[in-house]
Amino acid sequence: MVSWLNSFPYLTPYEKPFYFILIALFFIPSIIYSLKGKRLTGYQAFLTLFFLWISFAGPNKTQGLALIGYLIWQVVVSKLYFNYRQQANQSGWFYLSVLLSIVPMFLIKLLPIFTQQAPLVNHGQPLFYFLGYSYLTFKSVQVIMETRDGQIKELKIKDYVNFLVFFPTISAGPIDRFRRFTTNYYQHPDHDTYVKLLGKGINYIFLGILYKFIIGYLLGSLLLPVIQNEALNGSMLFLGSLGYMYVYSFYLFFDFAGYSLFAVGVSYLLGYETPMNFNKPFIAQNIKDFWNRWHMSLSFWFRDYVYMRLMFTLIKKKVFKSRIVASNIGYFALFLIMGVWHGLTWYYIAYGLFHATAICVNDAWLRYKKKHKGQLPSNHWTKALAIFITFNTVCFSLLIFSGFFDLVIKQFFTI
Repeated sequence: MVSWLNSFPYLTPYEKPFYFILIALFFIPSIIYSLKGKRLTGYQAFLTLFFLWISFAGPNKTQGLALIGYLIWQVVVSKLYFNYRQQANQSGWFYLSVLLSIVPMFLIKLLPIFTQQAPLVNHGQPLFYFLGYSYLTFKSVQVIMETRDGQIKELKIKDYVNFLVFFPTISAGPIDRFRRFTTNYYQHPDHDTYVKLLGKGINYIFLGILYKFIIGYLLGSLLLPVIQNEALNGSMLFLGSLGYMYVYSFYLFFDFAGYSLFAVGVSYLLGYETPMNFNKPFIAQNIKDFWNRWHMSLSFWFRDYVYMRLMFTLIKKKVFKSRIVASNIGYFALFLIMGVWHGLTWYYIAYGLFHATAICVNDAWLRYKKKHKGQLPSNHWTKALAIFITFNTVCFSLLIFSGFFDLVIKQFFTI
């Protein structure tokens, strides 16, 4: 069996066309059975093991071992807390469980800073690193929090592991919800529903190919380096930076949205309705609307499991008299965490603080509009202006996120 598996190339999910050829070939039995309105459970388990193998074995074996260790850790933490929660509900055990759940992610992100050992292991990656560790952590924390809320009534180890290692989304989401995922697992769509999912799934995969491999390639691999060079050679700093800002923003969207379409499309072929991650974000009319359209599974995760819970605590304990102050503090905490999660560099943190400021200003404007309802114009032109302002605000934030200013500083201000 192992020698048969070793005959296949080791591939990062959705990185090369051959990955899609393998999907087209190996999914045939599952699709045929799904058209009968049934799930070929054992075969889908084989598909999971096969696609995890080609991603986490061979040259990525160290990542595979880290993934296995991670799964054991999360199963123990989540199962122990679930069993405890059936008997009691002390906050201390809840916070300890959340902390233990995110310990692996902290170690992966922080060890390279405090040790010189990490670059020598795991093929240059930090110790304990594996592809998709952040997204699995979001899932793990979510299960603990929903267990605390009493929303998860049953936690089978098989369901939990299946949820974590669902291979179409393992590398970079979208971040699904445990209860929605298990509902799909136990209630396979009937024939008519699956036919619709199959059509949508194939359409999403081809749309993802257009986004990631054609538009994303043209923007990111061909156009972006040229514009960056023009901006950094000193003769066209402003115009080059402006061009870089727009090209990078569209590149980031098409590259990531393309990947997300792959993940959603492949999930649909297996009969799982994984949530979409993008919904025309560049036509958002304000910054809050933007976050309801951009990387939605992540922004909704932060909204539900960080912002709403922080707001509930601040208001319940009356930390601030004003709900507006509490809300603004919540936004800064939320986006600061999101910035740090992307990486411990100044421009990721600046990106988070920029969005926190933008969303606080946006809220103040919405309150002003509500107070002066009827006195301010509202028509197609004002909506177009709102889209224009939001689009440019977002693009500037993505320019910060790109690290471009770090390159400018090093290019022009380093002695």
